[in-house]
Amino acid sequence: MEGSSQPPMSWRYCGNQLKMWRTQAGVTREELAKEANYEFESIKSMEQGRRKPTLRVLEVADQMFGARGLLIAANEYLKPEKFASYSQDFMRYEGESIVHSSYEPLLIPGLLQTEETVRALLHAHLPVLDDETIEERLTARLERQVVLDKQTKAFNFVIGEAALRYPVDEMDVHIRQLQRLVEVAGRRNVIVQVLRLGGAHPGLNGPFVLLETAEHEHIAYVEAQETGVLSADPAKVSIITQRHAMILRRALSPEESANFIRKLAEEL
Repeated sequence: MEGSSQPPMSWRYCGNQLKMWRTQAGVTREELAKEANYEFESIKSMEQGRRKPTLRVLEVADQMFGARGLLIAANEYLKPEKFASYSQDFMRYEGESIVHSSYEPLLIPGLLQTEETVRALLHAHLPVLDDETIEERLTARLERQVVLDKQTKAFNFVIGEAALRYPVDEMDVHIRQLQRLVEVAGRRNVIVQVLRLGGAHPGLNGPFVLLETAEHEHIAYVEAQETGVLSADPAKVSIITQRHAMILRRALSPEESANFIRKLAEEL
């Protein structure tokens, strides 16, 4: 899982293969480092899986060791994951679902984020992401939003007022994000509602998503720091469904919500 102290398995496996091919070819780390124009310690880190083997090193090693493309082929498996490992099952169900209902108290939901908002959040990620991973995840999140275009799929987003008032980037970026919410809320298959600040309610326990599949299976997804739990257990889904219903009763109507967001954008 992301957040683990261990480097990705693909790095460790590729590094191990690099070392095995080098040893079999009778080439030293120093020789490989010199030929690839890398420091000795960099090659050592790659072989130990602590650093991602670069395409340059794989190409040089493949030629030096006579691997005939086998080492270069590993590069395809070293590309960063599009989504956090713990959320990938959820992403699959999300794409197949016919109803998507969510509550997000502190952030604009990923399906509604503008490119600028996505980029700002990825740049703030810890551990710090490299440029390749940022671009891969940015592209993936924006591609994920095409599900909104499926008019037979219903969406209900309840967003906490705190998320609407908290700019994650420059104010003009935040204003465009608010305008995006109003725009998307105008679609007939999308409902956006605002939950105003104040009062105790079950939404204070954190965000969640409820999905209904084409087979009418109900699934709940709860995500927190470096973890995500996907459940089809009826008892657990029922609890989240009850919380969602109570939150909906406290939220502004879709019309009131659109007016609230529009007015907030004008005031900023």
